[in-house]
Amino acid sequence: MNVKQDVEQQQHSDHNSDQYAQPPPQRRPRGFAAAAAAAAAAAAGGSGKGRKEREKEKERTKLRERHRRAITSRMLAGLRQYGNFLLPARADMNDVLAALAREAGWIVEPDGTTYRPSSVSPSPSVAVAAPAPHPPPPPTQLLMRDSAEGEGGFGETPYIPVYAMLPVVMAFHECGGNGSGEMPISLPKWVLEIGKDNQDIFFTDREGRRNTECLSWGIDKERVLKGRTGIEVCFDFMRSFRMEFNKLFEEGFITAVEIGLGASGELKYPSHPERIGWRYPGIGEFQCYDKYMQQNLRRAAKSRGHSFWARGADNAGHYNSRPHETGFFCDRGDYDGYYGRFFLHWYAQTLIDHADQVLSLANLAFEGTQIIVKIPAVYWWYKTASHAAELTAGFYNPTNQDGYSPIFDMLKKHSATMKFVCYGPPHSAQESDEALADLEGLSWQVMNSAWDRGLAVAAQSTFPCHDRETYIRIIENAKPRNDPDHRHLSFFTYQQLTPVFVEREMCFSELDSFIKCMHGEVVSDVQA
Repeated sequence: MNVKQDVEQQQHSDHNSDQYAQPPPQRRPRGFAAAAAAAAAAAAGGSGKGRKEREKEKERTKLRERHRRAITSRMLAGLRQYGNFLLPARADMNDVLAALAREAGWIVEPDGTTYRPSSVSPSPSVAVAAPAPHPPPPPTQLLMRDSAEGEGGFGETPYIPVYAMLPVVMAFHECGGNGSGEMPISLPKWVLEIGKDNQDIFFTDREGRRNTECLSWGIDKERVLKGRTGIEVCFDFMRSFRMEFNKLFEEGFITAVEIGLGASGELKYPSHPERIGWRYPGIGEFQCYDKYMQQNLRRAAKSRGHSFWARGADNAGHYNSRPHETGFFCDRGDYDGYYGRFFLHWYAQTLIDHADQVLSLANLAFEGTQIIVKIPAVYWWYKTASHAAELTAGFYNPTNQDGYSPIFDMLKKHSATMKFVCYGPPHSAQESDEALADLEGLSWQVMNSAWDRGLAVAAQSTFPCHDRETYIRIIENAKPRNDPDHRHLSFFTYQQLTPVFVEREMCFSELDSFIKCMHGEVVSDVQA
């Protein structure tokens, strides 16, 4: 009996001790164990909320990576543009280190070994991964020496990249045609179908002739394109392009996008259309007679308090008129009267407003990518008081006005690069004199106005240029010698090569010397 009681008491004691005993501490899983535990927990009790949070974090990671790549791309572009660094298209930090080492006077071998030129043998402790250095260019005959040698040549001058022009991509206008020899690419078929029933979506002259090269800016806010406005269609196209080629943007292959803002991709009205009969040096015609532009004009006139000004100029001549043949553009003509100043200001402001809206959406669609805008050189009749050809194109730039500053202020707001399309006019000196043309004067005004506002300035040739005089003029305008601020072009786009160029071996020598001068290299006069 006593034994049984002792056993029962012992069991009761053990039971009580188990109730108060603390479990042994468990070790926190680490490394792969921790990851497995977390995964198991997520699998066992993972909710929709957890998955959504993980997806959001992935998106945030993608955005951070995209932002980092955009910053890197801008840094590399700056090193190429302003530091004269010859970096490959898909450059990384190793390429930058190699370029910095070469800039400092070090030698970088193909395998990345780096050492000072005075060293007997390279030190393995300073080896970096880098591409093979570019071989030195072969010597070539100096074809521009006599024009540049007296002022020190172009050696050691700023580096300006030279690009070859390729077919357009980001265009909102008809491409080719107009005597260019290229196969014309029209606006999309669905747009032209809408235009059959509503021709007012196109720019229209005073006689009612429609220009199907591009859409009228009067429909920028009108839902006439299957429920969308003109601006919305532009944005949808830009956004689709960005998504389709997203990988090329992220990897740095596409670093800049040129946005078409009018006829020929240039910021201008289609006021000088060859297909309708315009020929140089005609003054062109105002393009504001579609019903949407007319509605805009009526609102502007009513807001000004002069509703009777809601009309186009009725004495502005026709496409091939000369300024002195019209009552509007002649000296002391109506262009400088009360109505003329109102009309021209409205006409030019409509151009600026269109570009402002498109570029706002372009920066949204191509965030982190450089935006380029083309400005044409309408240089004929520049020596007259009215600057008639510029006025019809949308540039309110008579002798008593600065028509380019408002445009460049707008471009500055969007951090856009201004590409001036100007070099290589195909007209003789006699034709230029008869047209009171002044390409140099216009170029000086446009480029200096843009530089004064802190814009990056580039240029593009209008026609293929083969001759030596044109090359020299381009170089001297690209990096002005007497500019106290040492301003120069960001880059130059060369017009497509022609069969005439390919057939003449001398042209290649001219082009080679031209590129070396633009790069700031010292060109040898030794025959290759």
